[in-house]
Amino acid sequence: MFDLDAEEQRVLGTLIEKQLATPQYYPLTLSALVQGCNQSTSREPVTSYSDAEVKEALARLKDKQLIRTVLPSHGRSVDRYGHRLEEQVTLIQEELALLGVLMLRGPQTEAELKSRTERLAKWEAPDTAASVLDRLVNKPEALARNIGRGPGQSQDRWIHLLGDVDLSVPAAPLVNSRRPATETNQRWDELQARVAALEAEIAELREQLGG
Repeated sequence: MFDLDAEEQRVLGTLIEKQLATPQYYPLTLSALVQGCNQSTSREPVTSYSDAEVKEALARLKDKQLIRTVLPSHGRSVDRYGHRLEEQVTLIQEELALLGVLMLRGPQTEAELKSRTERLAKWEAPDTAASVLDRLVNKPEALARNIGRGPGQSQDRWIHLLGDVDLSVPAAPLVNSRRPATETNQRWDELQARVAALEAEIAELREQLGG
């Protein structure tokens, strides 16, 4: 739909994730955004973008009217960045969360998407991952697509349609545990969320202390 490249997807997905997971630090400084793009949790693949690469991706996204810049104010000394995806496409929170996670982690099953977005959106009956994905498919211009099963998986995988997606991203490994897989995945994602929040706090403190 917006023909986003890999860097643009990572930047936009990170802004969406931080908006929903750690709103107290959103919009993000460039330093926090770079760290969010390159964090070692909840990212597939893990990247090592430079400040310059993220700035270039922000400029391209701004040309596509998907980025807003918040100028310094109230004691803040640097520009901050937020996304404008909801201004371009009508989305509820669950839809936005699913798109963000799809941009950050590649093809995923309904179960994986539901587990990984529970901390980002308030899922309430009758909404399910299937019903939200169905709404994304049936937008005036489709935003998601079913691509079938990945190796070793019993469920179909889904991708977003905001740009090209690397279909070689490996499927999540099957979980060998006495606990149900969904419970194990949820506990793992909760730990990842806590690490990501701590990384955002550290980036914010570094910015306030002048790097």
